Amino acid sequence: MTGTVLITGGTGLLGRQVVREFVSRGWKAVGTGLTRADASSTLKLDLLNHGDVEKTLDDIRPDVIVHCAANRFPDSCSSNPDGARAINVDAPATLARLASRRNIFLLYISTDYVFPGTPGEAPYAPAHPPDPPNMYGLTKWEGEKAVLEAAGTTEQDVRPLSAVLRVPVLYGKALRPSESAVNVLVEQIQKAAALEPSEPRIAMDHYAQRYPTNTSQVARVCFDICELYTARRQPAAQWGQAKLPEILHFSSEDKMTKYEICQVLGDILGLPLDGLEPYTPSQEQLAREESEGNTKRPYDCHLDTAETKALGIDVSTVNFRNWWRKELGAYRH
Repeated sequence: MTGTVLITGGTGLLGRQVVREFVSRGWKAVGTGLTRADASSTLKLDLLNHGDVEKTLDDIRPDVIVHCAANRFPDSCSSNPDGARAINVDAPATLARLASRRNIFLLYISTDYVFPGTPGEAPYAPAHPPDPPNMYGLTKWEGEKAVLEAAGTTEQDVRPLSAVLRVPVLYGKALRPSESAVNVLVEQIQKAAALEPSEPRIAMDHYAQRYPTNTSQVARVCFDICELYTARRQPAAQWGQAKLPEILHFSSEDKMTKYEICQVLGDILGLPLDGLEPYTPSQEQLAREESEGNTKRPYDCHLDTAETKALGIDVSTVNFRNWWRKELGAYRH
């Protein structure tokens, strides 16, 4: 059974892939954007304009909404918390409220940064109490609560009208490297390889544990969740008649620091990493950076995907090295 999906942030790294996934499954997919919207393929929509959002829902009449639009840059959120709350909290709350009135299921994309990432705590299950380490994580957590509250679900609702999918740092097909904190490392490696011996080396984080996850797999999971929560497919037999969860997790198991990511990419590119300096801060340095107002990065926010898997949703992911070997094959030296 097919349907119509509205994908906010359809011009972004994840949104574009979600559009492709739904189209490949026979659905009508309408992506929205603002500054990058192209009238030939994407609907221009200001998510902060209540009237425009309501009109779009009435015109498109989607069966489901995948809300990918967000300010996902931690430093930007820290420097402009009001702006971050507007797009990460207020906009999805309005969208969820309008969607629930029309009986439209909404999937809100959130982040592993809702958790503190304290050493020894991970992996985090969906029920673990959030404690965001920075403004980005805080606004996304506030967005989660706003969406679930706006949907007005009750204990009797087996299939909630809104759900949250938390994901880690993403990579994939990009229009430009800066779209992803992983893709952009290719440029950093190339820049480092071009440095003269006398030039300062580029510091690269070798502290925070990351689980880079490919956007194509996230898009697949988004589709499967939407089908499950709109009764187009059934949960796994062992789930029984229990209420479907409002919060789910999805992540790869490829555990790497940024420096270790660079080691993989550098090896594929055939470039030395002599121009990179692995940086592992001491606890004193971490405390000082936080006191100086720098955006706090958690140590390890790994997401537990067991509950998602129990629903019968495929949580497998592409191997990080294999994907990048294919992607960067033409650039190997």
